[in-house]
Amino acid sequence: MANLRLLKKEIDYRLEEFAFDCDMAICFQADKENEIFPLMQQGVELRNEFFTKVNNPTEPHNPSLVRKYYKALRKDVDASFDALYVKLSEAIK
Repeated sequence: MANLRLLKKEIDYRLEEFAFDCDMAICFQADKENEIFPLMQQGVELRNEFFTKVNNPTEPHNPSLVRKYYKALRKDVDASFDALYVKLSEAIK
């Protein structure tokens, strides 16, 4: 990752989009609020967890390992938010 700031912005953007989708789901299906709200909380917890990981790489003095760490972290961000969207889809069926 060339710039940690961009990675943090991407994480925040994904959380913002997920929270917006949850809000829209609650607006259209108010009876599902008890199922959707915990998903929003999971999204915020996930964002905080990723920020901790971004700020604390495992081996900060080895550039090669740092690149691999952030590449794996980016894949983890994608997979984690995709899993939250799957849970949201299941909740609003």
